[in-house]
This record gives sequence, structure tokens and C-alpha cells, in this order.
Amino acid sequence: MMKQNEERIFDIRDIRVTFDTPDGAVEAVRGVDMHVNAGETVAVVGESGSGKSQIMMASMGLLAANGSVSGSVTYRGQELIGLPRAKLNRIRGAKITMIFQEPMTSLDPLYTIERQICEPIRVHGGLSAGAARQRALELLKLVHIPDPERRMKSYPHELSGGQRQRVMIAMALANDPDLLIADEPTTALDVTIQAEILGLLAELQKKLGMAILFITHDLGIVEAFADRVYVMQKGLVVETGGTEDIFQRPQKDYTKMLLAAEPEGHKPPVGDDQPILLDARDMCVTFTIKGGFLSGPGYEVKAVQNVGLTLRAGQTIGIVGESGSGKSTLGRALLQLLPSEGRVVYQGTSIQGFDRAAMRPFRRNLQMVFQDPYGSLSPRMTVGEIITEGLLVHEPSLSGRERDRRAIQALEEVGLDPSMRNRFPHEFSGGQRQRIAIARAVILKPTVIVLDEPTSALDRSVQKQIITLLRRIQESHNLSFIFISHDLAVVKALSDYAIVMRSGKVVEEGPTSEVFDNPQSEYTKDLMEAAFNLREVLNRQAAARV
Repeated sequence: MMKQNEERIFDIRDIRVTFDTPDGAVEAVRGVDMHVNAGETVAVVGESGSGKSQIMMASMGLLAANGSVSGSVTYRGQELIGLPRAKLNRIRGAKITMIFQEPMTSLDPLYTIERQICEPIRVHGGLSAGAARQRALELLKLVHIPDPERRMKSYPHELSGGQRQRVMIAMALANDPDLLIADEPTTALDVTIQAEILGLLAELQKKLGMAILFITHDLGIVEAFADRVYVMQKGLVVETGGTEDIFQRPQKDYTKMLLAAEPEGHKPPVGDDQPILLDARDMCVTFTIKGGFLSGPGYEVKAVQNVGLTLRAGQTIGIVGESGSGKSTLGRALLQLLPSEGRVVYQGTSIQGFDRAAMRPFRRNLQMVFQDPYGSLSPRMTVGEIITEGLLVHEPSLSGRERDRRAIQALEEVGLDPSMRNRFPHEFSGGQRQRIAIARAVILKPTVIVLDEPTSALDRSVQKQIITLLRRIQESHNLSFIFISHDLAVVKALSDYAIVMRSGKVVEEGPTSEVFDNPQSEYTKDLMEAAFNLREVLNRQAAARV
């Protein structure tokens, strides 16, 4: 943590955010006061849907079209609410920058990483094309993007979720901002990279005198990283104070509940007598990156190399590893969502190499919940339409009334109010959108669900609810899960078998209790230490900077 001064640079007064919906006005933020001093790190925490992200979106003039804001937001005395866009643009992107929660929807899929980083540098910094490119390369190195020269020519879809998040951080830091608003900046990152990124932000904060407004659900990070904390619930600030006071002497029951919320329990292993649903052998996925006149020769990336697994009825296999380890690519390859080599057998039928038409009969039973819920939910469809879309394909004889009944049932099953089914995805928080994505998969009553980071956008209290939900669904329908995550605490609580991946290969696997309690490889040991001693790691980093 950096020692801040008392100069108030960002001041929020009585801010209120309301959304017009088909069901009436929804008040997301209900009169909130906050401030940030120069060089200070302030954390805003609270459950999904508490309004913490909407405050920042409103402050930056980024609310959805059906949203409205009232109140006051000032930056160094300059009122931002109602400021003409041209004047606002001279502040945001230069003096105030923001790292968004879902990088895939914030990065333009049609532009290379180089172009996207260079644009704000040239617009706000006035650099030449060559100087901007050099600065972009420096930033990619700074946030530890592997092979940055080549990644400059990549498109967002060619990067892992964690790599995309690091690109967003590089873009935000491009113009040495006065205030960095970070909305869940480590959500998509594995635990080892989390510590690196937080250390990087602290280092840059010290160098630039930058203030940080940190929105997160990870309280372990907050305790080591923040100077002050605002705790939000249902659009209101319910408690605020110094970090030590909040963590050691919380006053409100809600704050105490947040601090006590950790994934718990364990899943007993299934017996060897349970039928095998999905069997994969020697799975390999290679991406060919084409060359060009400016980008140089093409090359290949071996994302998955000779990986196999056997999934039985009622089993949960947890796949863990750093960002870019190939775990998400493996999940997609198993469901034939991208080209691969090897052998995949589902209930006795080899589906390896099946095209879209050949896979259609199997899609109902082989579902996937993607890492980025906003990117996988159509912004033009209501939640009810999104959830029931699969029924139109796999159960076309159902009446509209029956589909609506099934949508209500699915929403209730994932803990959402069924009356929300007439709203659109942008009207929900990140955690709520993830539950919508789970409902879309569950409504078809599949036998296998591949869950790619299904809890990464959720605070710990909601994670516990989702874990309980997934356990209940699994038991009632005898479902099998492949659970892909960088959150080892969640994997430990939900999985009975664990696979650890690194650079496309399996470095360790076995029953979850054995892998977590007695890891054999040095890499697994490092992951465990970073996951379950992150607070100590961050504290050591903070002590080293003092």
C-alpha cells in the first residue's frame, strides 16, 4: 500500500443510478458518497449486483442507453456528470482510465492488440506511429505478456482470458493516468499472475503517484492492497473505513458475512463402477498463426499436447493451471468446438472430428458454460429468449407457454428472480449474467457440462451459492462436470478429481484430496502456495516496497 496524501482528487456525492426496464424502473445505486485521495488505493467490495461497478460506469459516462444518473462526480474539482463528450474524453483515457471486468467485450475483435494499445497513446499522448508502437511493446512486457512482439499482431480471440485482461491493463496504463479505476482486474487471472499484476500496479502507483479505485470481490487481495474500503449492499454503502478496521473490527453483519464466506466442503469420489460418459485420449490442439509482410513469418502454437481424461457419471473433474495453460482450449476441443487431433468418445460413440451438423444430436447432452458470460449472451435477446433458445432446437414441439415455464424453473434453479426474464443481459451484473449462462445449459437437462471459469466473476458469498447449486443439480440429475478454473479453493470444494496443466501438458493429476494435500510437482506446489497463501505473498510484496 502506498502512503497517500489528503488531496481529494475524485469525489462522488449522492450518486444515484436508475435503469428503465420493461418491468419498471430499477434503482441500482441509491445515494452513495465516496472519495479517493491522491496516491491512495480505495477498494469497493460487495456482492454481485450491489451496484459497485455501475457507480464507476456512471462516473465515466458509460451507462447503458436505458440508464440515468443523478448526483455529482468531480475530478480535481471538474464536474463529470453532464460534461460534454468532447471535454469528458480529454479526461477519461488520459487522466482517468478504467480496466473493465470482461476484457473480451472491451477489446475490438477486428483490430490487432498493437492497434488497440497504440490508439489511446496516439490520441492522448500525441506520439508518432513508431513511438506509439515502441510504447505498446514496453507495456506488453510490463504486464508479462509472453512473446510480446508476436502478440502485438494477434487478435483478442487468439489470446487466453488472462492474457486479454493483461492487455486491458496495459491499455489503461498507457498514458500514466492520475486515477486508475480497476473493475475486477484480476478476475480472469490465475493466482500466480494475480500476485504479479498486483505487485506491478503497486510499483507503478509508487512511480507515478497514481491513485487506484479497486472494485473486487476478492477480499484477500483487498486486505493486502487497499488503504480504505467501502462495503456495498443493494446499491448502498453499508460500511466504510480503513482496511485494518474493516477486516479486524467489522461492525455490520453483512461485512462479517462477506469476510466469513469461503468455499468449503469436498466432493467424494465416484466409484469405478460408474459408467464412462466421456473418454478422451491423446488430445492435441495446434493453432497456426499466419504470417504477413509486416508481421513476419507464421508460426504454430501447441495449445494442448497429448492430454487424456476419463469422465464418469456423477463425477467432477477439475482442470487448473495458469492463464494460457490450455485448460479452456481442452474443454472446447472435448466438445468439438474447435479442430483437434486425438480420440473423443461419448457414451460409446466416437465424436472426434464431427462437424457442426454431425454434433447437433449430441449438443443437448454436451453443454458448455463459457468464461465470458457477456460475450456469450446475445445483447439483442431477453434473458428468457436466451435461456429457451436451445429448446427451440432440441424440443421444437414445446408450446410458448411451456418454454416460458421451463425458463422460470431454470431461473429459480440458479437463484434468479423469474420476473427478470424480460430484461436484457446488459441490465445484469457480471455474477448474474454467469448464472443466466448456467441456466441456459441446465434447461436442456444435459449429461455433461463443461464449466469454463463459472465462478470467476462472482464474489465469495455467491460462489458458495453457485457451488451449492451445482452440487444440488449434479445430485438430482446425476450430471457430470468438467470444471475449468484458476480458483483452486473452488476446485477443491467442487471436484473429486483434479488435473493440473501447464503449457498445454498435464503435469499432475489424481484424486483432488491427494493433489491438493500432497502435490508432487514443483509447479503444483507453487500454485497451491500462491492460492492459499496469497495474503502473505501480497504482504511480503507490500513490505518490500516500504
